[in-house]
Amino acid sequence: MKPRSRHPRTVGLLLPTALVLLAACSNAPASDQRSRDAGADDHGAITGAAEVAEPQLHLVSVDETGATSMLDLLTDEATDLDAVRPAESVTSDGRYVFSADETGVDVVDSGVWTWDHTDHFHYYRAQPSTVGRIAGRGTATVSTGMLSTAGSTGVFFPGSGEAVLLDNAALSRGRAKETFRLDVGPHEGLVAPLGDGAVVSEPGGRLRVVDAQGEQIGGTECIAASGTITTRVGLVVGCADGAELLTLDGDEPVIERIPYPDGAAAPATSFSARKGRPTVAGLGDGSGIWLLDTRERSWQWIQTDTPVVAASAVDDADTHVVALGEDGTVQVYDGTSGEQLSSTDSVLASTLADPDLAPGVTLTVDAQRAYVNAAADGVVHEIDYADGARVARSLRTPTRPVHVAETGR
Repeated sequence: MKPRSRHPRTVGLLLPTALVLLAACSNAPASDQRSRDAGADDHGAITGAAEVAEPQLHLVSVDETGATSMLDLLTDEATDLDAVRPAESVTSDGRYVFSADETGVDVVDSGVWTWDHTDHFHYYRAQPSTVGRIAGRGTATVSTGMLSTAGSTGVFFPGSGEAVLLDNAALSRGRAKETFRLDVGPHEGLVAPLGDGAVVSEPGGRLRVVDAQGEQIGGTECIAASGTITTRVGLVVGCADGAELLTLDGDEPVIERIPYPDGAAAPATSFSARKGRPTVAGLGDGSGIWLLDTRERSWQWIQTDTPVVAASAVDDADTHVVALGEDGTVQVYDGTSGEQLSSTDSVLASTLADPDLAPGVTLTVDAQRAYVNAAADGVVHEIDYADGARVARSLRTPTRPVHVAETGR
C-alpha cells in the first residue's frame, strides 16, 4: 500500500488550542514485568523506521464503508489508507489497528509507535501499511500486549471458537504470522498474550494457560471470563467474582485471584487505561467505575453521577479517571477520593442516540489528553482532562470517525 498524503491543512478546530505532547523521556518507575520477547538491547527499532524525539500521535479513523485514514496530531497532515471491510469493532495496541467483522480481522499498521523501556521511552515512525487479514467466524475479540515489535496479539473468534495468537515481530515486518490457532469451542471467549504463549478461555468457565506451541502449562477457574488488559505488572482477565492477575516465574505461570469486595456492584467486563499503567478502569453495568490497582491487588469503586458507557484510568500523579456518560458528557474523577472533578457539556449526545453509531464510540487516554469520537458530528473531541475537562480541540478527521484509534502511543 502506498499511503496518499493530503497536503497539511488546519483541521476543523471548533475550540483551538496548542497540543501539549509528552517529552521524549519519562521518569516512570521501573517495570514489574518485562516482555520475555524483548531483551535489554531491543529498543523496538525495525528496518526502515526512524527514531524520533517525541511520540508520533495520530488518529486512525474508519467510516461505515471501511474507508480508512490517519490524522497527524502534531502537523494536522491527513493520509488516506487502504480501505478495510466495514467494521463491527476496532481495537488498537497503539500501533496496529485491528478491524473486525463477522468473517475476520483486517490488520493495518499505522507506522507509528512507542517502545516502553521501563524507565524511558523510544518513539518511531515508518510508512503505514496494510498487513493482511486473519480469517475466522464471528466478530473477534482482540487482546494486545505491551510492545508492538515483540510479544504477541490474541484474536478470538466466538463463532468458530478459534483462539489465534499473532507474532508481533512478524506484524512489524508486514506479515500476519499465526503462532498457533487452537479450537476450544464456540463461546464469547478470549485469548490474551502471556510471555511466549497465552491465556485462553474455555466454554466451561476456565482459563487455560498455554505455551508458544499451544500446549497447556496451567489453568484456573474463571466464570464468565470477559475483558483483558496488560499492565506493567502482568495480564488481567476479568471473571464474575474478581480478576485473575497472571505473570510468569521463569516458564511457570503464576495466577493470583483478586476478588471483589463483599457486596460489590456488577463485575467489570472490560478494562481500559493509559497504556501499560498499573491501575486500570473496569466497566460493568455502567452504574459506576471499578479501579483495579494491579500492584496493590486491590479494587476501588467510584460511584458516578450519571451512568457511564466508557471509562479509562490515566494513572498519573493526580490519579485522573476519565469517563463518558450516557448523556454524552466527558467526566473526570479523582481516582483516590472518587470525587468528580469536572465535566464537559454534552458533546456526544447525538452519536450515542444513534444505534448505528453508538457501538463504535471509543474513549482513549494518553499522558496529556483524552479522545472521544463524535461520529454524528464528524469530529473527534480532544479533552484536556487536567484542565477542567476542557475541550481543547474538535478534530475533523479525513474519514467519518465511526471507529477511531489513537496510535503512536
